[in-house]
Amino acid sequence: MAATTVSSNDWKSLIPELTLEEKCSLLAGADFWRTAAIERLGIPSLKMSDGPNGARGENFFGGKTSACFPASVSLAATWDAELVHAVGHALAEDTKSKGAKLLLGPTVCPHRHPLGGRNFESFSEDPLLAGSLAAQYIKGLQRNGTGAVIKHYAANEQETLRNTIDVRVSERALREIYLRPFEIAINEAKPFGVMTAYNSVNGAHADMNEFLLKKVLREEWEFKGLVMSDWGGTNSTAGSLNAGLDLEMPGPSAHRTLSQVQKVLEGEVTMETIDERVSNVLEFTEEQAIDLPEHRALIRKAGADGIVLLKNNNNILPLQPSQHKSIALVGLAKEYLGHGGGSAAVNSHHKVTAFDALTEAFGNACDLRYAEGARILRSLPPLTTNVRTRDGQPGFEVEMSFADATPRKSLVSPSSIFQHFEIRNIASAVMTGIYTPTETGAHYISFNIFGEATISINGQVVLTRENSRDLMATLIGSGAAVTIQHEFVQGHEYEICISAKAGDCSDAGIAILGTAYLGFSLGLAHQNEYEADLLSAAVDAARTSEIAIVFTGHTPAWETEGVDRETFALPKDGSQDRLVEAVAAVNPNTIVVNCTGSPIDMPWASRVASIVQAWFPGQEAGHSIADVLLGNVNPGGKLPTTFPKSLDHCSANAHFPGDVENRVVEYKEDIFIGYRHHDRFPDDVLFPFGFGLSYTTFSIDEASMQLSPDFVSGPQSTINIRVKVKNTGPVRGSEVVQIYIGYQGDISGVERPRKELCGFDKVEIKAGAEEWVDIKVAPRSLSSWNDERKVWAIDEGKYELYIATSSTDIHGIRELNVPSAFDIPASVRG
Repeated sequence: MAATTVSSNDWKSLIPELTLEEKCSLLAGADFWRTAAIERLGIPSLKMSDGPNGARGENFFGGKTSACFPASVSLAATWDAELVHAVGHALAEDTKSKGAKLLLGPTVCPHRHPLGGRNFESFSEDPLLAGSLAAQYIKGLQRNGTGAVIKHYAANEQETLRNTIDVRVSERALREIYLRPFEIAINEAKPFGVMTAYNSVNGAHADMNEFLLKKVLREEWEFKGLVMSDWGGTNSTAGSLNAGLDLEMPGPSAHRTLSQVQKVLEGEVTMETIDERVSNVLEFTEEQAIDLPEHRALIRKAGADGIVLLKNNNNILPLQPSQHKSIALVGLAKEYLGHGGGSAAVNSHHKVTAFDALTEAFGNACDLRYAEGARILRSLPPLTTNVRTRDGQPGFEVEMSFADATPRKSLVSPSSIFQHFEIRNIASAVMTGIYTPTETGAHYISFNIFGEATISINGQVVLTRENSRDLMATLIGSGAAVTIQHEFVQGHEYEICISAKAGDCSDAGIAILGTAYLGFSLGLAHQNEYEADLLSAAVDAARTSEIAIVFTGHTPAWETEGVDRETFALPKDGSQDRLVEAVAAVNPNTIVVNCTGSPIDMPWASRVASIVQAWFPGQEAGHSIADVLLGNVNPGGKLPTTFPKSLDHCSANAHFPGDVENRVVEYKEDIFIGYRHHDRFPDDVLFPFGFGLSYTTFSIDEASMQLSPDFVSGPQSTINIRVKVKNTGPVRGSEVVQIYIGYQGDISGVERPRKELCGFDKVEIKAGAEEWVDIKVAPRSLSSWNDERKVWAIDEGKYELYIATSSTDIHGIRELNVPSAFDIPASVRG
């Protein structure tokens, strides 16, 4: 049959022409990143790409460079819908440069606990803020045809046992907190796709959860797009097809082969269901590295606009280059901290460090003194220099064998890391390199593996590892490596050989790699380098400088997909906290710039002059940070998540990460996460939700606050709030007006938070000027989910609208009346 040319609107007409085998091929990926093509009917393959802050392309390691945009938590800290829309649009352009049609993002799961490994990749603890900004991200991304795949649906708030954990959560908490950002983004922006989570929700895997997929997503929200699994997150054939999972990723299929589908068609699944799944799939070149100057400028601006000034005693910031003769830059000043780890990691076009940017900005006007101060490596750096193969090529020779009839394969690896996602049925690998050390003495060697391995040097076994099963830690380099010492002599040649066998990964609950996987990493460092006293040099630099800036934070190995953080403290083993304490003890003008995607413990907060929360601001990280430190950008960021004083003050802490032995986590704190909990215990908060300082000051004229109308009579009512904001300080700046709603008492027989965010807007104002800010609030914001009636219930009574600049900085209150109670059905959008 000749190929048929059709428009995307006519794909459904081809379904009757598809054979069952062709339908099966469309229900799962053809390979790791692409859907199947049906050439005889002109149906093309569609390519997808990670991830939410940059289109990485199909290679996890290396590959073409990409623009690295600020992490979603950094975007959320801008509270700027227009800016997030612009970032989404730029991401679409970068996605097209990788030949991809779909970008796997944004991630919108709320921040339930500060140790959540993937918090940085999502927006906020508040569902309205997360959903509203995600909607703008999606609108920008899809403006010119690139599709967004919102994820991970739903209740994926931890990485511990993420593939097998069962999340037990009330329907009320699901509706009000964990589904709400998805609902807002899907209703407002209509993303092309939804990606299901790995975990189960109330006993049913997300990929075959009929409540989530059928009842809520398809029926109530009327979602018409594609529903796809996370990679390896399909757990059945019939169950996922019947629940509404259209596409299993990646390919080749583990659950949707022709024989498997033929079997379930005998009674468990109808052909109508198969055709419906195929229809949704049908709705929906070569990679390039295009470094656009407009993308650089946007990333630099977005990164700076998301930076939050948490403390600024005596207006120590902004810095004045002409007034400072010496500044110590210590800690992670030379570390590129643009992104977190896992799917959000990209090979950035640029990797601008704070040291590089400040050196560029200051020129010769100031003596910048660098000291590392603390070592935070999770494992030693891979061996990439002074090593060659037997035939003289740089790097290591790797020879692989397979469990089936696949011929043996060889390749040259530039470093002592071996990982291959797309090689199936791998049984073993041998990596060999000739290393010539440049220093005599003891060297530290660290090693991490999934599987089994023997390491030998010149034929002598120096390390054996058996039955290592930490799959995700191996994949992303965040595992606990075994470290040994070995003596080397300068100029001598040493043959390093790693002989490794694949391990069984079936317990990981992920079908990406079949039943076996092999990955390992060897790191090496000389003893003098490894054991150097870094702290003393940093203290000396700080003591003799006018200003000391300590850069703290997480590298991608410490905050990443795949593993939750182990501690609220900065890594490693207290070294960064000791560095800040020691520097602050000798220099009263100590500024801390922290780059993390989540709250951290700050035991030194009261002893430093200034604290700047910079998040993961993307490839222009150093420039964004320097712009704020020097006052080129007036910080206007506000916290999208609460910074508690300790983990003990977090409502979810007693239930995180849950019952690991039985693979169950109960959300016993229900809806009371983030500021909803902390409003009841304000003394437990270090920095509140919505908080952020500026280099100028603002006032909100309480007398100007207007509320119209002052009552709500039904689901179609609209509440309008108008408020005048004045810049009372010396420079131009921005303020975020935040509207919260509260009801002092129990509504519909359930406990309510004291207040909840129901609207916000950001305004930029010149010094001495004033602007009106207008915000609309929907009646849905007054409601609480009623589990018995399955509706959004709004009770009769008096509500309070708080006009604020953070969850604790209230500038005025207006009373709102509901003359009589009414319900909003679950299917009504709002």
